[in-house]
Amino acid sequence: MNDQIQPEGSAEHEHGALGDAEYAEFMELAAEEGFDPEDVEGAIGEAGHGPLPALAVIGRPNVGKSTLVNRIIGRREAVVEDRPGVTRDRVTYEAEWAGRRFKLVDTGGWEQDVLGIDASVAAQAEYAIEAADAVVFVVDATVGATDTDEAVVRLLRKSGKPVVLCANKVDGQSGEADATALWALGLGEPHPVSALHGRGTGDMLDAVLDALPDAPAQTFGTGIGGPRRIALIGRPNVGKSSLLNKVANENRVVVNEIAGTTRDPVDELIELGGVVWKFVDTAGIRKRVHLQQGADYYASLRTAAAVEKAEVAVILIDASEPISVQDQRIVTMAVEAGRAIVVAYNKWDTLDEERRYYLEREIESELLQVAWAPRVNVSAETGRHMEKLVPAIEAALAGWETRVPTGRLNAFLGELVASHPHPVRGGKQPRILFGTQAGTKPPRFVLFSSGFIEHGYRRFVERRLREEFGFEGTPIHISVRVREKRGRKK
Repeated sequence: MNDQIQPEGSAEHEHGALGDAEYAEFMELAAEEGFDPEDVEGAIGEAGHGPLPALAVIGRPNVGKSTLVNRIIGRREAVVEDRPGVTRDRVTYEAEWAGRRFKLVDTGGWEQDVLGIDASVAAQAEYAIEAADAVVFVVDATVGATDTDEAVVRLLRKSGKPVVLCANKVDGQSGEADATALWALGLGEPHPVSALHGRGTGDMLDAVLDALPDAPAQTFGTGIGGPRRIALIGRPNVGKSSLLNKVANENRVVVNEIAGTTRDPVDELIELGGVVWKFVDTAGIRKRVHLQQGADYYASLRTAAAVEKAEVAVILIDASEPISVQDQRIVTMAVEAGRAIVVAYNKWDTLDEERRYYLEREIESELLQVAWAPRVNVSAETGRHMEKLVPAIEAALAGWETRVPTGRLNAFLGELVASHPHPVRGGKQPRILFGTQAGTKPPRFVLFSSGFIEHGYRRFVERRLREEFGFEGTPIHISVRVREKRGRKK
């Protein structure tokens, strides 16, 4: 029966991944179960949207970027403190305005290093601009444009990305003149805003929606006819560059025993198994990003950018050392980015029996969240088992693109609910009524239920989905929409 599960290579339909006939049949089923059609359409749209357009919030330290982010997302999540440089990690949130959803990227970490503050600002701003579909440039209207602001303006002009200029800290009518002075930056109309009090943010967000595309530009996949992109990620000195040299069969990347030799991602077109792949060798991620300084900090940001552009993340782990918190954090980054995943344990040929025993125990306890990912035990130095890497990547891509037809999915859900019903809570027993797979890359499901479905039961459903349909090497996103009021069956 697995021949009914289709890998999806084309762009997703306006009804998510559902065709017209399947969508009509599904909506009829939803109406019979008492769901509001608009609610169902919204749920499918949310689950099947694919990547959201990205809006980067950039600006000098202490101009109110995080305060503005909190205002836009409607809750206090970004750390705000009355001193510059509080935001170090690049943090992403989902936001919505006037019915449109987008990804909001709060940036920080503009620290002075050996290259000087201008170079630090440029490195951070360049990354933020490159990764975004549009930019909100925040300037402190009470201070006016500084030399640093002018440097960022030059980068913005060079990028060609749409820019919305936010003149922050305009708390009243008296500050309007300060905002008007920012016309001189040449970025168009400055939008006077008080991120702290909410003044003017609605008008600014209207301008943001005009600047943002409905969907982000596709940077990967067969949809644009280019080779499949593979990001090699992992801690410094785990052998990423050595692995790339081995699969390329020549020395293309500098390899050194000193951790962190690679600073910029290096894209390489390499033919393996008769197929051309684009490998991205990325700078190693060191510990926590916010503890890093200078070049290491920006190398981590560029690594995150490489993962965003890739289809598959090959996560290299040094099998000779205990699995660390850094390894787990890198795995989490790839999972949260929604990429297909292969885990490669390097330096396998150096292990003795005792280390292999303890490594298996570590994998079971520390990397349980990617137990579904293909695993290869390799040696980048000797080339051991390198031939297994491409089949693992292909398997992960196939899982990443797989879609289960709605009829087959609902037959599976019906059997699952009948044999393993949700536990009774508070005298009620919620039940999954039906569902659909609204998207792929990665697979995204939306389930409709009669009540709140606990996280433990959701994990159980995900596990059974994998057992039934495969989905090897890919994260699975499951959202649940609860029926508010039961309608009368037709």
